[in-house]
Amino acid sequence: MKELARLLRYSAPYTPHLLASIVLMGCVGAAQALTVLLIVPVFDRVLDPKSADAPVLLFTTPLWKHQVYLESFVPASLHNVWTMVAFAILVVFAVKGLCDYTANYLVNYVGFSAVTDLRQDVFERVLRQDAHFFESNSSARVMSSIMNDLEKIQVALSGILADLLRQSFTALGLGAVVLQKDWKLALASLTVLPFVLVPTLRLGRRIRGTTRRAQDAAAELNQVLQETLTGHQVVKSFGAEEVESNRFRDRAERLRRRNLRYVRQQAIASPVIEFFGAVTIVGLLAYARQQIKSGAMSTGEFIGFVMALLMLYEPVKRLTGIHNIFQQALGASQKVFEYLDGDQLIKERPGAVRLAKFEKSIEFDNVSFRYPGSPQGFLMEGITLEVRAGEVVALVGPSGAGKTTLANLVPRFYDVIAGEVRIDGRDVRDLRLKPLRDLISIVAQDTFLFNDTVANNIGYGRPNATEEQVRQAARNALAEEFILRMPEGYNTVIGERGMKLSGGQRQRLAIARALLKNSPILILDEATSHLDSESEALVQQALHTLMQHRTVIVIAHRLSTVRKADKIVVLEGGRIAETGTHEELASHGGIYRRLHDLQFLEADVNL
Repeated sequence: MKELARLLRYSAPYTPHLLASIVLMGCVGAAQALTVLLIVPVFDRVLDPKSADAPVLLFTTPLWKHQVYLESFVPASLHNVWTMVAFAILVVFAVKGLCDYTANYLVNYVGFSAVTDLRQDVFERVLRQDAHFFESNSSARVMSSIMNDLEKIQVALSGILADLLRQSFTALGLGAVVLQKDWKLALASLTVLPFVLVPTLRLGRRIRGTTRRAQDAAAELNQVLQETLTGHQVVKSFGAEEVESNRFRDRAERLRRRNLRYVRQQAIASPVIEFFGAVTIVGLLAYARQQIKSGAMSTGEFIGFVMALLMLYEPVKRLTGIHNIFQQALGASQKVFEYLDGDQLIKERPGAVRLAKFEKSIEFDNVSFRYPGSPQGFLMEGITLEVRAGEVVALVGPSGAGKTTLANLVPRFYDVIAGEVRIDGRDVRDLRLKPLRDLISIVAQDTFLFNDTVANNIGYGRPNATEEQVRQAARNALAEEFILRMPEGYNTVIGERGMKLSGGQRQRLAIARALLKNSPILILDEATSHLDSESEALVQQALHTLMQHRTVIVIAHRLSTVRKADKIVVLEGGRIAETGTHEELASHGGIYRRLHDLQFLEADVNL
């Protein structure tokens, strides 16, 4: 019920539409009841030419015993029973159709709007999650929840909610008719309902669990699909098409079994209701036979009662199916609300301040760090380092030494477990996140570009930039030359992750993006490590332009790229091993000298 209440809260902004749809669906239920009431005069008066010419009684109110006649609702010019009944039938069906159409639209408007709001909330929550969240949850599973799980909720809050209102009011209207006709017989007929409703409620709880497991299986299938499509070159290079096909088949089979289990659970309600309905009808026929013989009930009255009862069982049957679908939606909502309720490790403290500009230094004061998801894994500790404004500081060392990890502490992708990271004397945890990250540009070795135009990718960090500013950034990054050769120039869509470009071209677009953002702090994470010599030369030239008048933290594997750094920090095993300039470190017999000699020995061997 907690999940249902949370889902319904998303409908609160659309309460007027929902209330209007409820009123209109009430009219639909009343029209359905009137349809049954009109059956009696059809059999007793219209189809019986010998019937007495008397007012057409529709029903008698139960408390005041006030009799309501058809003549009260039709124009006075209509006198004949046939014309009155025909007119009433046409009007009832027209009103019912109009109300049903309008109410159905309004309910779907509420459902689609509520789920759109919920999807946006989930997306924004995920968007603001920290790096640990994305390390703990695969992107395919998150996408499956945002799309597939919410699609289940969408069905329940739109079309199924409309059907719930329709069938509920229809059941109320028809229930009133059978009670008005013969309340004792009606109560006897409805005694079978507990035998239907109790198993249905119990079955609904099982359906919720089955749905959650089916959604998990769909997420697993989605993950295999995404990995195979994005890694298609690796799959082909290893000839692993059969392996991936088997993985996909296994996950698809698991999803099929769980979906079929849901079908088995959901489909049992309908035949149970129909069987109990048949039992009731058999009993009614035996009872009616005696009543008609004794003259206590006319044929038309009995047919009207049976029709109302049969029509009543249909919405009851539909309501059990609707209950099951709502349980399915509640099962799907569990993961969605997990994302909404999940704690954010990286969030702004109360009273966080906005750092408008960077002027002095970045300080690492006795910093220790461990990845949240690996309590026994890599540990960085005792890091004390100052990067002054305008300096170029290089972080070097063997793989796994903690170079990228240390740089990621500056924009608060992670938080330290001890010590402080300060910018201009302020702990980064006391700063507002967006202004902090506005001060920092990052160019990484794995450049991410969007499936959008060249211009939009360059202007990503500064969406209000003019066309000339975008072009100037591209020129400074030495990118305009290849951009103008593209089919539509700056308006060319570059494909998913920029797959239509070479590695060097992607890097130069990333540099242009950083140039346009124009942040005072720049982090270069092995920006040239995957490039050939020609591309590296172009990118290095563009990087030289980018580094002008900025504070730069360079993470480098190739030591030749950091010789001119103001300070080189050598990391090993999560600790600072050496600090100095290239000349100072190269003259000592430490780790830097060893790495330097190995790289140049490698270069000689390659020659």
